[in-house]
Amino acid sequence: MAAGTGELDGWARAQLSTLYGLFVLSMKMFSGRDPQEILALAATSVPSLGPCTVVATYLMTNGSLELQPAGGPADPFVSELDDPGSGVVLADGTWRWAFPLRGTSGLAGCLVVVARSEPTVDEMFLLKVLGQQTTAALANATLHRDEDAYADGLRRSNDERSEVNAQLTATVTKLRQQQRVHEVLTRVSASGAGEQGIADALNELTALPVAIEDQFGNLRAWAGPGRPDPYPKLPARRREDLLRRAARLTSPLRERDRLVSLVKPHHEVLGVVSLIDPAKTSREYETFTLEYGTVVLASELAHQRSLAEVELRLHRELVDDLVTGTDNDSAYARSGALGHDLRGAHHVVMVQWSGAQTDGALSHALSHAITELGWKALCSRRSGVGVVVVRGRPDGEALFRALAQELGDGTGVVAIGRACAAPDGLPQSFKEASRALRIRRSSRRPSGVASFEQLGLYRILDTGESRAEITSFVWEWLGGLIDYDTKRAADMVRTLSQFLECGGNYDRTATALMIHRSTLRYRLGRMKEITGFDLGDVETRLNVHVATRAWQVLQGRPLEGR
Repeated sequence: MAAGTGELDGWARAQLSTLYGLFVLSMKMFSGRDPQEILALAATSVPSLGPCTVVATYLMTNGSLELQPAGGPADPFVSELDDPGSGVVLADGTWRWAFPLRGTSGLAGCLVVVARSEPTVDEMFLLKVLGQQTTAALANATLHRDEDAYADGLRRSNDERSEVNAQLTATVTKLRQQQRVHEVLTRVSASGAGEQGIADALNELTALPVAIEDQFGNLRAWAGPGRPDPYPKLPARRREDLLRRAARLTSPLRERDRLVSLVKPHHEVLGVVSLIDPAKTSREYETFTLEYGTVVLASELAHQRSLAEVELRLHRELVDDLVTGTDNDSAYARSGALGHDLRGAHHVVMVQWSGAQTDGALSHALSHAITELGWKALCSRRSGVGVVVVRGRPDGEALFRALAQELGDGTGVVAIGRACAAPDGLPQSFKEASRALRIRRSSRRPSGVASFEQLGLYRILDTGESRAEITSFVWEWLGGLIDYDTKRAADMVRTLSQFLECGGNYDRTATALMIHRSTLRYRLGRMKEITGFDLGDVETRLNVHVATRAWQVLQGRPLEGR
């Protein structure tokens, strides 16, 4: 009895030791290992439970058992196993058993065990316990894997949500900024503050100095500190290159210390807006603000251009009616509507320029010059000739100098008709200015100022078709002296003209010509030899005097002594 009890105690201790080993093995399986490692632990533990070894391990993957670790389908013996498992004794007496690893969620895998003979009941019990532990460990690993995947999904979702929230926040901030830009610039545009108001608004929105230039580079408006005085204007070629490069871009151009945007409502550049940014701090917001400000300014300048064109057309229509003839009451009413008072003395001034390539260039230069001179005037254009109805006596020389500077050459004529006290006298003043223009253009000096009042005797002689007859008259009386002057580079005709203008006074004539009295006497004597004229004869003296006056006008010279 004692011996039997001892054997039982030994068996019990062996079983407890084996169960303890299984407990330790279970702890290892539940320590966060992946399914392949759990199966490997189970396979290496089988020999310690009895005279068995594991020949194959399987995992349920995508709905089917796959051989581990190499992969591949399960053999038919494994595929056909039932819930308790299945075993078979091979022809050589080898025993093989498939232990299903089945949990609450279904089949998780399989262990295929072989032995030389069928295990005992105790060994089978231990193998099944190992299978249950392996099944539980696999379920735990799956649970952890799912939890990790869920946690990763949550983290990704949170990260994506944070990113989306950040993007939404940035978008909302950007939209709010753009809305403020829109509100500020729209309010300024509606207020009629013009270019300066838009410049001030851009400065307020960007905190950067703002410069608005016209298409020629002249400063129109400045907002912010640091305004240069004088304002630097690029040379023509550099500015043309800048405009050409800016026109090729769809966004503002960075040009040294400036961010430059073209005011270009259609195909014509009306101006340039610049943010002065030497530190290059401009980003997307400043660029958007500049672009939107440019759009608002383009609308403003296009509106101004449209108004200016309408006003110019009305001016032209009124001037055309004034110089062709209209009643005084209508003229007073229409000019008053345009802000010009036609009451009082007015002159018609006509301007023609050989160097002006287009009528538009002459019109622009004429308008600018009249503004600079401060004239009260109405302007028009007729077939390449500028027509101005100006209040008061115009300074033709000042207008000629201003136009010559603006157009870059002095190849033009400023012709002035006589004053008229009422609008119905303007057609006559226009005819007189036209006549003075024609006479000056056909003279040998076809540039300068021509006043009808200064034409003197020639305005009586010239009827527009009598030039050939007058030229013939001049050559009849002065031809010999003209030929003499041409061949010898002398100054006989001018000397004779001055002598007659001075009333035959030797001293006054010598002083005017800046020659000695004896030189004058010599010239007069030589003239008598050449022409045979007796200046003591009243009729001869009159004809010669008229011829010298006509000669002066044909030469384009002012009348001597007048």
